[in-house]
Amino acid sequence: METGTSTVSHDPTVRLAAFNRVSTDSVDAAADAVGRIFCPHRLTPEQTTSSEFFALHNSAVFGGLSVNYVAYGGSVSIDPGCLERFFLLQIPVHSSARIQTASRDITTAPGASASLLSPTIPTRMTWQSNCAQIILLVDRRLIEHRAAALSGRPAGAVEFEPAVDLSSAAGRALQSQILEFVDLAECLGPQQRLSPITAANMRETLLGALLHGQHHSASDAIERFGGRAETLPQSLRRAREFLSAHADEPLDLAQLAAAAGTGIRALQLGFRRHFGTSISEMLRDIRLAHLNVRLTAASPDESITDIAFELGFTHLSRMASAYRAKFGETPSATMRGMN
Repeated sequence: METGTSTVSHDPTVRLAAFNRVSTDSVDAAADAVGRIFCPHRLTPEQTTSSEFFALHNSAVFGGLSVNYVAYGGSVSIDPGCLERFFLLQIPVHSSARIQTASRDITTAPGASASLLSPTIPTRMTWQSNCAQIILLVDRRLIEHRAAALSGRPAGAVEFEPAVDLSSAAGRALQSQILEFVDLAECLGPQQRLSPITAANMRETLLGALLHGQHHSASDAIERFGGRAETLPQSLRRAREFLSAHADEPLDLAQLAAAAGTGIRALQLGFRRHFGTSISEMLRDIRLAHLNVRLTAASPDESITDIAFELGFTHLSRMASAYRAKFGETPSATMRGMN
């Protein structure tokens, strides 16, 4: 889609060129068109008389997330307020950007640092002259549901540390995965759809990289509930791993205690003390987490009932009630939302 009165010339090495959505030298047209793809925002060139301004936005969408290449000519300030519906990971390709949140002021630069914006935190940005960024947009529900699944808590707001260190192992891995997604989109082109299995696998990899690689408000709860806290006794770590591996089987406390190398009573007390939950409650939560992952990747013709039975649920009404309490929506709503 082209907006404005003229075709914008730009670097021929831009990414996702076949997925162009916006190409204009009009500030108003850019704010309107990019705003409809992302969210409404105020866009202001730093030098109002500059003739350098242009906006370019290429976007490839894959169920619940998208990869984007966005570039502006000249320096621009962008004020979206709260993103509300999604998270944005912004990786600079050319030039730098300044990101201001309620409590942080960071500067990002190619190969050094990126920014990760959370939907509940007001944000203002200044993209320096001729800045271009590869941007990953992730639906808010995906992050919040997965954080709930990993932390044992009901779904709620997740707020990330906004500065992403691209020189760290986690930062390099995350950038590599985003670029792999961009490469795949370019290889397929806009006319070919990503296979459901490939889309689900890449979505899981990205969610894992974000929630385990970048610190956020649920990080400590995820480490604790996932059995990775440094102070966790080995017996409880083994028990947690056993439950996860055998979540679709009936709970056998004697078998669980044997796998953990301790007594049943010690396990029960340990779960309450270290995880803040009972063994049966943790098993239910693990099953709900597995169900959420399956429903997120399910095709419309799959049966929720069949999936639930495969995962060890025997009382569907209890399952549906627990699922809604944890994720804030019904299992069918999750399935519909990802298709």
